[in-house]
Amino acid sequence: MLLTLNSQGYTVSIETIGAELKSYKNKDGKEYIWNSNPEFWARSSPLLFPSIGNVRNGKTMIDGKEYELCKHGFVKDMEMEYEREGENKVSFSCAATEETLKSYPFRFNLRLTYELNGPTLCMDYVVANTDNKDIYYHLGAHPGFSCPLEENEKFSDYILKFPYAETCDSPVYDLTNLHFDPVNTKRHLDNSDTIRLDYSLFDSDALVFSHLKSKSVQLINPATGKGIQMDYPGFSTIAFWTPAKVQAPFLCLEPWNGGAIFADEDNEFAHKRDIQTLAKQESKSHGLVIRLLGEPD
Repeated sequence: MLLTLNSQGYTVSIETIGAELKSYKNKDGKEYIWNSNPEFWARSSPLLFPSIGNVRNGKTMIDGKEYELCKHGFVKDMEMEYEREGENKVSFSCAATEETLKSYPFRFNLRLTYELNGPTLCMDYVVANTDNKDIYYHLGAHPGFSCPLEENEKFSDYILKFPYAETCDSPVYDLTNLHFDPVNTKRHLDNSDTIRLDYSLFDSDALVFSHLKSKSVQLINPATGKGIQMDYPGFSTIAFWTPAKVQAPFLCLEPWNGGAIFADEDNEFAHKRDIQTLAKQESKSHGLVIRLLGEPD
């Protein structure tokens, strides 16, 4: 079921399955979210939990036992409970079930709240440990944004703009062995705050930047000032993805706590990079804000 939020003429629509963001429109009805066309990618903004990307051969070790865990986790396909708070706010939640315990042996509660305030959308992810032991998880967002926004523009007209100059290497994803290679890296930021978009950047899957000073990024056409800004203070990594070699008209901006398997990692889930840990009865909030740029005050 699709739920719609309204604020000052702006609208957001969210699917109750996976609490997936399906639409984000300005006052003129301009759509900023990818339309889920299966020709390129049938999703628009899956919620990644309790894993991000793939584990090795689809399996991982937890407490001495092997579990099959699907790519990006199972929450993206779960029907969520929801609670509305007025026209501009809704909270979605899900919890462990006997079925989820077969692939992820931890009891948890996950809550995602959307609040729309004009051109700004606030998203708050809260993970709670409802088990009698420590739990481990990864958490990520995966929204796809229309790029270009206008028919007379090109993908390469857009840039990624960070608030600080950064020097950072992205690990190359090994498409044969299906893991990131921490030794094989490419430098996309060299004391710079800008990446100019080109489809060739994504020939080997995603660009991944971990532990930057910047906790914000703009996807913007500098000639028009139009685009989006994402602030991700609750996440350690930002990734960028569009399907390789098909020139799809969108780009995903993905804040992560975690990531897919690396070549130098073993198969223990608790040993994965940026693994999140919660003690018994503990909870943690991870915040994210998306704002439309170039909108009138």
